[in-house]
Amino acid sequence: MNNTAPTFAKQDNLKFFRTLNSRVNNYFKENNIQKTGNWKLHLKAVILFAIFLTPYFLILTLDMPFWGQLLLNILMGIGMAGIGMNVMHDGNHGSYSSKSWINKIMGGSIYILAGNVHNWQVQHNVLHHTYTNIHGHDEDLDAGRIIRFTQNAEWHRFHKFQHYYSFFLYGLLTFNWSLTTDFKQMKNYLKRKLSYGTPQSPAKLWTVLVITKIIYAVIWMVLPMALGVYWWKVVIGFFVMHYTAGLILSIVFQLAHVVEETSNPVPNENGEIENTWAIHQLYTTANFAPKNKIVNWFTGGLNHQIEHHIFPNISHVHYGKIAEIVKETAQECNLPYYEFKTMRSAIVAHYKHLKDLGMKPELA
Repeated sequence: MNNTAPTFAKQDNLKFFRTLNSRVNNYFKENNIQKTGNWKLHLKAVILFAIFLTPYFLILTLDMPFWGQLLLNILMGIGMAGIGMNVMHDGNHGSYSSKSWINKIMGGSIYILAGNVHNWQVQHNVLHHTYTNIHGHDEDLDAGRIIRFTQNAEWHRFHKFQHYYSFFLYGLLTFNWSLTTDFKQMKNYLKRKLSYGTPQSPAKLWTVLVITKIIYAVIWMVLPMALGVYWWKVVIGFFVMHYTAGLILSIVFQLAHVVEETSNPVPNENGEIENTWAIHQLYTTANFAPKNKIVNWFTGGLNHQIEHHIFPNISHVHYGKIAEIVKETAQECNLPYYEFKTMRSAIVAHYKHLKDLGMKPELA
């Protein structure tokens, strides 16, 4: 990754963000509501934790055929992804609650999802939200050599087939979290002196990482085996759970940023991006299935990715309402507002974009 951070244009001649921010603030003021989560989010958290944890206890306590356990592992993966998108995500953005200690608890749910709060906040809140879709700075675009997510990434012959194999690899996201990713990220971020919020000592960060990984392994691997579940069933079930969650989380991200409509701006010779930060988010982000109630509920509003990127500190339960304001303001300023009406159309767009990026650059 590039260590020299780009800067954004300072002046917005369209006054887009100033106007938009004023309108959004007025919406909350006029309706006398807080920008954080409400009872709908709290109820959703209870439901998602139940979907995630109930199958776990059933596997530990009931004697059932292996196919039944696998179905429960898939259900756990669905719950795992739901908690990540709705509870953990809002908590680590400080938007789940107006109380910081509640946000900390909800953000800490990432530990039972195999992740690490510090690493996630640096990668997501700092790198992804600041340098969205900028190659070499937004780590969400970094899939190593195996997948080419931008035209700026190095091309290899096997990329010609990436539109076929990428979706199969997406499921490994959280599985890699649990094994190697967090250790690599911790080492890298400490070396680059990256942090989010109050800096913490390396010793404390490494201690928390190691201890939480041990606890995670005990809960999801050691305990089931100690209670009589065959080791091979535990290993396969663990993988199935993570593969399900990883596939869901990866697809939701790719539909918002890796489609033909969104751009991958390159800093000029002075290291500056052409647009201001807020306008940059419009060019690099897309919404999908905005009217689909099921998608809205389950993805934690991440199908309203434009609203989330411009207002990350507003809970996703409000995105449906403020989306109208964002879209109207963008259109008034003759700025893009990329939106796929259905999830299917977004998946097709992502697939086609992967295929285009897989072509040899001089032939594209």
